Amino acid sequence: MEDLKPPCILQARDLDDAWFTAMWACLEKNEDGSFKYSQRYRIDRGSYEGQERLEIDTFLMDILHPGSGPLVPQMPTGKEHLAPTTEETAQNYLLYLLTDQKQPEEEYTYGERLVGPRAMLQIDGLRRKDGAQIDASEFELVVNGEAIALGTSPQQVDLAFGVNPVQEVINLYREDGHNTNQAVLEIGMPSDILLPDPPCLRLIDTRIRNGKLHFVVYFRSWDLYNGFPVNLAGLQQLKKYMADEIGVEDGSIRALSKGLHLYDDMWELACLRTGKDGAIAQAKECSP
Repeated sequence: MEDLKPPCILQARDLDDAWFTAMWACLEKNEDGSFKYSQRYRIDRGSYEGQERLEIDTFLMDILHPGSGPLVPQMPTGKEHLAPTTEETAQNYLLYLLTDQKQPEEEYTYGERLVGPRAMLQIDGLRRKDGAQIDASEFELVVNGEAIALGTSPQQVDLAFGVNPVQEVINLYREDGHNTNQAVLEIGMPSDILLPDPPCLRLIDTRIRNGKLHFVVYFRSWDLYNGFPVNLAGLQQLKKYMADEIGVEDGSIRALSKGLHLYDDMWELACLRTGKDGAIAQAKECSP
């Protein structure tokens, strides 16, 4: 495996064009047959440990008019089975991004981080300054107006930060003007390094230029075939919602990642969709 490949810098018109163009670039080869922007490797740690993926080392794409076309990739006739998602799924994704509710088995959701971020803290108990123990069951911890019974220690408590970042960004632009670099939505937090599957989306930065709201988003790792289209569809809807609330027009998306990738079980499908080698029988030739 060589050092980092050259940055892959692309431009797309809409979300449909963005998916196809990014996939084409991931599979693009040099004259000597090596991949131009991507590298193949086996995953040592992660959700798909042991699998291989073809990954672009540095990815940057400007999507100029993400709100002008369909939310999801459109398949040519005869290739409908290659569709990574549906319009209905994409439309429902906005609800996921605007609620802090999560299932019991979920460590986090993007929606939680965007509208109701919380942190897990280890509470070892209460004690007097002289070291004498106190019966923790007689006390409760109050944080941001939320009462939490300590009970038997040690224990973890789930504490809300007491902020809705999406609403605060909207308020900031409404009340303080458009020319600021402070209106950023942070998904990641330091404790994520301890999670078995930390968030892929880490940052949604915002900017208003010439009366339009633009997003700059960063994914530490990004599944190109299935994750990329539904993530962008959700982010576009979030941007449009925030633009309407602020009272400005809907703008572009600038997407960055240091790990945009195709998993090995998607290589053949990606080749079929892009027509890189023209036929199913030749599809393996475009896999690494």
